[in-house]
Amino acid sequence: MVAVIETGTANIASMLAALERLGAGPKLCRDAGEIAAAGHAVLPGVGSFKAAMDGLERLGLRDAITKRFKEGRPTMTVCLGLQLLCLESEEDPGCAGLGIIPEKVVRFPEGLCVPHMGWNTVSPAPGCRLLSEGYAYFANSYCLRNVPAGWRGAYTTHGAPFVAALERGALLACQFHPELSGEWGLALMKRWLGETGTTCLQ
Repeated sequence: MVAVIETGTANIASMLAALERLGAGPKLCRDAGEIAAAGHAVLPGVGSFKAAMDGLERLGLRDAITKRFKEGRPTMTVCLGLQLLCLESEEDPGCAGLGIIPEKVVRFPEGLCVPHMGWNTVSPAPGCRLLSEGYAYFANSYCLRNVPAGWRGAYTTHGAPFVAALERGALLACQFHPELSGEWGLALMKRWLGETGTTCLQ
């Protein structure tokens, strides 16, 4: 079973459809116990940083998500879901994120088209196992600028380089939407679904 975490701030229909197409058996979950017990879990995200964090706190899901990352259990985050892993975001100053990644999410600088929306390249660094070179669909106004220590990642460029995705063992965090990225995105999700989780996040 793949637990798709329902926070009330994400459009999850496309994620459910993609997982079903891959034969993964997705289930919408708001229960911390189900999320903790699931073989794989997905944290999608659309909307504002604070609204999403408020949803996680209201449902009591912070600890279940954080524990999965610390244990290195197969977990994928998408779009805003990646940003929620960070300490904070310029979108909502004063709102604390999950703090799994000790970095701050920043807004694209003035002069660029915002939101950054549409297809863009994904260029992984050497050593990535899940991520491959390709094109993915993005829809974001905020971003993480650098791959943090202990992770491998991929970059794309909108005015300047920013993080397209991160991976560490069975942990996968995508700024883009793999479920909307055609066969390339489905192939990435299929590789992630094959992970069993071996690398703990200290």
